[in-house]
Formats: sequence, C-alpha cells, structure tokens
Amino acid sequence: MISVKSNRLFIGEVAASDLAGKFGTPLYVYDEETIRSKVRALVQQVAYRPLKVYYAAKANTNLSILKVIRDEGKDFLGIDAVSPGEIVLALKAGFRPEQIMFTSTSVTDEEMKFAMGKRVLVNCDSLSQLERYGKLNPNSSVCFRINPDVGAGHHSHVITGGPESKFGIWAGDVGKAFDIAAKYGLKIVGVHQHIGSGILETDKFLAAMKVLLSVINKHKGELKDLEFVDLGGGIGVPYRPDQKPIDLAGFGAAVSSLFAKFCSGFGRQLTMALEPGRFIVAESGVLLCTVNTVKQTPKHRFVGVDTGFHHLIRPMAYGSYHPIVVVDRCTSEKTEKVAVCGNVCESGDVFTRDEHGIVDRELPSVKEGDVLAILVAGAYGFSMASNYNTRQRPGEVLVNGRDVRVIRKKESLSHVVYGM
Repeated sequence: MISVKSNRLFIGEVAASDLAGKFGTPLYVYDEETIRSKVRALVQQVAYRPLKVYYAAKANTNLSILKVIRDEGKDFLGIDAVSPGEIVLALKAGFRPEQIMFTSTSVTDEEMKFAMGKRVLVNCDSLSQLERYGKLNPNSSVCFRINPDVGAGHHSHVITGGPESKFGIWAGDVGKAFDIAAKYGLKIVGVHQHIGSGILETDKFLAAMKVLLSVINKHKGELKDLEFVDLGGGIGVPYRPDQKPIDLAGFGAAVSSLFAKFCSGFGRQLTMALEPGRFIVAESGVLLCTVNTVKQTPKHRFVGVDTGFHHLIRPMAYGSYHPIVVVDRCTSEKTEKVAVCGNVCESGDVFTRDEHGIVDRELPSVKEGDVLAILVAGAYGFSMASNYNTRQRPGEVLVNGRDVRVIRKKESLSHVVYGM
C-alpha cells in the first residue's frame, strides 16, 4: 500500500526517493496490492450474483496492470474496451473474448468489424450504429447503451448522461432501437448505461439505475433474450482532503437489493454488471518528479518540475486536484504556499490549479533537487500522456512489497523524434 513512514513516502515497502534515485524522474509508480485490494473490496461488498465487473481499460492500459486485474478478478472481472487497441491489449493480457465488451462512440464500420472478428460483444451507442451493426452482422447478439437523462461526475467533461451528453440512445428513443433489432434479427443480450465518472454518492447512481430498470420493465416483452444489465459507473475516489470515499458497503447493499427486487418482478435472474472506472487503479499510482526551478513573482512562488501536463493532463483539462507531497518530508512545521508547475511551454501547465486558474498549495519548504510525488495518479495519467513539445513519456514501474519491476521503459529521444 502507499503510506508515510518516518515522514517519508513509501510505495509498498520501498521508499519513493529510492525509486526516484534508481530509475530517475519523471516516473510513474504503481502499488500492486492497492489494485488487488480494490478488486477484492468491490467484489466482496456487492453481494448480488451473478455479477460481472467491467474494468475501464482506458483508465490505465499497461499490460502488466491488466494482468494483475485479470488475475485478481478471476471470473468476475471483464474489460470495457473503447477501441480496437484496447481489445488487443485485453486479449494479450489473457481476458477471453466473452469477457470483453466494445463500448465506444462515433464508431466506424471497420472498428465494429474488428470487434466482431475477435468475437467481442458490441455495445451500440446510437441508433445509427445499431442500424449499421445490424447490416454488418444480422441475427447476432448485441448490447446497446441508453442515456437515462441522469448525469453525475466530478466535472462537466466526464458526465456521460443527460441532455448535454453525446453518449447513448436517448431513453425516449428506445422503441426505435427495438424496431432496428427486430429488422435485422438481432438478439439483445444486454442493456447498458453510464452516467459519469468519479461518483462518490450512491443516491445519484440509484436514481439512474431506477430509470434504466423502468425502461427495461416497460419493454420486457421485447427483451426475451436479455442476459445482463450493465449499470455503468464510475465509482469515484477521494482526491481532495475534504472528500470522503464512497460508502462501498452501503453502495453494494443498495444496488444488490434494488437489482434483486427488479429481477424478481422481471421473472428471471439476470447478471448485474458494474463499471467501477478509476476506482480500481486511481489510488495505486504516483507520478514522481524532481524540482529543478524555484522562482518568485509578485503573486506566486513557482516550483518547476521535470514533468508536465503531457504526462498528467487532468489538472489542466479538468482543474482536477491531486495531492502533492515532498517524498522525504511529507509534513513539516515550516511550510510555504507554492504553485507547482510543469515543463511544458503552456501557461496552463500548472498542477496546483482549479478550473479557473492557479491555486497555491501549502507544502513543506521546497528546494531544487527535492522529489515530489503527485498522488492518486493511477487512472487517466499515463493513459492520457502524450509527446507534446516533442518530449518523451515517462517510464512505469510496479511495486509489490519489496519487489520492483519495470513495466514500461522511459521513451528515448530517438523514439520520439524518429519513432525508433
């Protein structure tokens, strides 16, 4: 687990400063036990069976991490893939085709053909896609996504339900979806929704769940082949000090009870599917970086580091908060307010900010050469990294107790410049 011992940050049983010294910075580090514990907690706290959990591969697609999730999840865990590339990685990690669902948006025929060729279930996001899928693969199984007119999430950009969302078939148009399915002899085995990302309140989830289940009940006669209902997600994790983790036991009990009651009325036991999103990997990850510049303006004390939004874009894109610590003095009586900024040539490249701009962070007095850890960076960190400014992406290491292994090497300059 990630912890503080003697005022030093440890990942597993290894000091973060030792990892920085051995592998250099910037560096993504993940704790394997944190990932495994999150999988176990989710499966244990949701009592309903049969249960399927689809991990959102886009949160972190490192092959070694996918293998850890597959190993810990065994028969419960599957993959929510949003691209052909994620399908390939899931298969390479050992997931079986029937454990993968292809859920994307603005999908091409070629992408659907790819999924079909890998025997992966296609989850249609629109009436247009469902029509095209029916032409490509008549008399086959399909799932489709409903927009339940309920949205939630930590930022407007990650809300995936409601009238402002591009995702899913509008709940009022579901009848048209059944007409298309009948036209092509499609067997509707799943109905899906996803209201947003980073949800910490059970009530929002239950509200959307009730909308989806009412739609299914309304069309019960047209869903004779239904096998599962995917309730979507995604479950949030606390980033800010004032945030509390979701009451997972309460969440599990509430969704299990509601779904069991629904199945009783529906007339048969269906599989309940969940998509926890960042929940499984977010808190496992740390981005280590080194301070190389400290300078003062009339308004801010800027602490410059050897990484930037090309490695962790969430603060710049969403105004997201990530805890930041000085790895060898996590707390101190002597503190200062600073703005931690990156090495990308953009004014928005500041890690301590919100949607409106810079928000100074209170840290122990920082000097050049200090190693900082940007925490809760295991989800949508490396997976959203780029080579912007023609810079290399960082390496990744996985820690399991005292065992440390490189799971992706840092890119070389020749790789970025020449593709080699």
